[in-house]
Amino acid sequence: MPSSIYPFPPLAFVDIETTGGNPDRDRITEIGIITHHEGESHQWEQLMNPGVGIPQNIQQLTGITPAMVADKPRFENLSSEILLELKDKIFIAHNARFDYGFIRASFERMGIDFRAKVICTVKLSRLLFPTQPRHNLDTIIATHRLHVSSRHRALGDADVLQQFWQTCLAQFGEDRLRQAVQELLQNPSLPPHIDAKLVEEIPEKPGVYIFYAENRRPLYIGKSNSMKTRVMSHFSSALKIRKEMKLAMQVKDIDWIETSGEIGALLLESRLIKEQLPSMNVKLRRSRDLCAWQMILNEHGVLTPILVRHQDLQPGTQENLYGLFYSRREALQTLQSLAKKNQLCEGLLGLEKILPGKPCFGYQVKQCSGACVGEEPLAQYHLRLQTVLSKYKVQIWPFRGPIGIQEGGQVHIIDHWCYLGSAFNEDEVFELIQGGKPEFDLDIYKMIKKYLKTLPSQRMMQLPSRQRPMSVDD
Repeated sequence: MPSSIYPFPPLAFVDIETTGGNPDRDRITEIGIITHHEGESHQWEQLMNPGVGIPQNIQQLTGITPAMVADKPRFENLSSEILLELKDKIFIAHNARFDYGFIRASFERMGIDFRAKVICTVKLSRLLFPTQPRHNLDTIIATHRLHVSSRHRALGDADVLQQFWQTCLAQFGEDRLRQAVQELLQNPSLPPHIDAKLVEEIPEKPGVYIFYAENRRPLYIGKSNSMKTRVMSHFSSALKIRKEMKLAMQVKDIDWIETSGEIGALLLESRLIKEQLPSMNVKLRRSRDLCAWQMILNEHGVLTPILVRHQDLQPGTQENLYGLFYSRREALQTLQSLAKKNQLCEGLLGLEKILPGKPCFGYQVKQCSGACVGEEPLAQYHLRLQTVLSKYKVQIWPFRGPIGIQEGGQVHIIDHWCYLGSAFNEDEVFELIQGGKPEFDLDIYKMIKKYLKTLPSQRMMQLPSRQRPMSVDD
C-alpha cells in the first residue's frame, strides 16, 4: 500500500451482501471491511445468519447459500466488532447509500444510533473521471484493470474499492484526492442516478416536485415554497433518516411544476398524489370511504348520531355534520373515545344496545353521567354532546357561490370546499365554474378552511355560479 494513503483520515472500505434490496425487510449475509489507520491496514470479514430466507437469484449471484450461514452468528452478535472496525472512520462504499443504509438500519434495530462520514465511490468516480460513460463497479474494474479476487463477495468487492482508491491516488495525487474527499463530504450527496445538473435546474420557487423510480413510476410527490432547497434536504437527510434513505435509494428522475405561491402548491400536490398514487406518500391519498356523523332527534327526542356514508355526503351544505373521517372504523373509534373521555352515554349514542329505562354498561362502571336512566337531564346531556362535538363540526360553505383566491398571476377557484382548478384569465375562470363541482376532498377542505381564516380580503373574490364571472383583475 503506498505510504501516501496514510495522511488521510482513518478509512474503512466496506461492502456487504444481503438477501435483497429493502433494509426494512431484508438482512445482511456478509460484511467485508478493509481499514487504514495510522499506517496500519486491517481486513475483517464475516458471514452472518440473516434470520430470513435467501432468494435463489441472490444465492446464484453471491454464492452464499442458507447452509453456509445456518451456524453463523447474527448481526447483533457481531455488532461490537463491526462498531470497532467502523468507529471514527470515513465509510467508503460503492453506491454507499445501500451499504451504509443496511448497516445503519441493522444497528437501529438494536437501539444503536450509528453514524459516519460517507463517501460513495460512484460519486468519486464521476467527479474524477467525468468522461467515463458509466461508473458501476464492473465498469470501474474493467476501465482501471483492477484485480478481482471474488466478485459479489463482501471482502473481494471491498478490496476492489481499495484498489480504485489507490488508482485515484496514483493518477491525481494526494492533494487532488483530498480535495475530492472534502467536496464529497461537504456537499449534500445526491443519489447515484441523479445528475447534479438536473438538481441545479430546479428553481428556488414555490411548486410541486415529483420523484420517480424505475420506469417513471411515481415514487414521492412533495411541495415547497422553495423547491430546490426542499429537494436537497431530502438527500442531505438520507444518511440520517430511514425514510429519506429509502427514497434516495430508489429515485431515478425528478420533475417539478412551478406554482404562483403556497396555496397553489398545496392544491396541486393534493391533486397529483390522488391521481398518481406515489408509493411513498401515505397522507393525502384519495378516500372512497369518507363519512361523517349527522346529529338528528330520534322518535324519543334524543339527539342521535347517524353515520352518513360517502355516496350521501354533501359537505358544505348538510347541517349538523361532524367529522369528517376516512373510514367507518375511524368514525366509530372517534365517537367511542369521545364518549368515554366525556362520560357520554354509549347507549344513547347507538354504540351499544340498551333497553328503555335500563342503564348502559358505562353507567355501571361510572363512565356515563346517567342520561340513559334520567339522572342527567336530557337538555344538559344534549348541550354537553354538542359542546364535545363542536370542534368536529363541518363548516357550511359561507359564500353564495364559488370564490376566487388570487395568488400571483393565478386565481384558484373554490366552490363548497371543492377545488375546481386554477385560472390565468377570465375565460378560464368561466370554464372552470361551468365545468361543475368535482368530488369533495377532505384534505383540500382542511387546507382551504385553514387559509380562509387568515387570507386578506383583497385576495379573495366572490364569483357568480352560472354567469360569466367578473375579470380576475377587478
